[in-house]
Amino acid sequence: MTVTLHAQPYDITARGFYFESYEDYAEKAAKLRNDYGDPVEEFEIQFIDGEEIDCELAKAIVINQANLSDYLTCVEDWEDWEKTLVIIAVGECGCSFDAQECPDHHGIDIYHVDSLRELAEQFVEEGLFGDVPERLQFYIDYDAIARDLACDYSEATISGQRLIYRAT
Repeated sequence: MTVTLHAQPYDITARGFYFESYEDYAEKAAKLRNDYGDPVEEFEIQFIDGEEIDCELAKAIVINQANLSDYLTCVEDWEDWEKTLVIIAVGECGCSFDAQECPDHHGIDIYHVDSLRELAEQFVEEGLFGDVPERLQFYIDYDAIARDLACDYSEATISGQRLIYRAT
């Protein structure tokens, strides 16, 4: 997967540049000079083009010069489910971003359902509330269960997909 990023200098007398790899960034940043011939050292890193999940990852970790190399490595090496875990952990739960840490270590359970009511129905079907005879399932108040689940579970939309998650 390829992403296109832009390094916008904080120095208003310098012109930014586009890049797709850390090596490309480092090379262009080292050569960049402002109108007075001085080197430019500080940049705002902007996501320009790529997969939607990579854009959301950039937003969640607040991409900058310090984590740029790690971000680009994650874009190339991680699967979408790993990116989703980090987006939720960092962007929603306030965890810190560490590319060396396995995304599974954040302790987040993700359910691919559209609502807490749908999660409540899934939990009843799976037997989390005990063995409920089929003839009695029509009398279960799934909305009440969904309201109770809202105490521990949250909703998020990542790359256009609604998810329910719980941070443990």
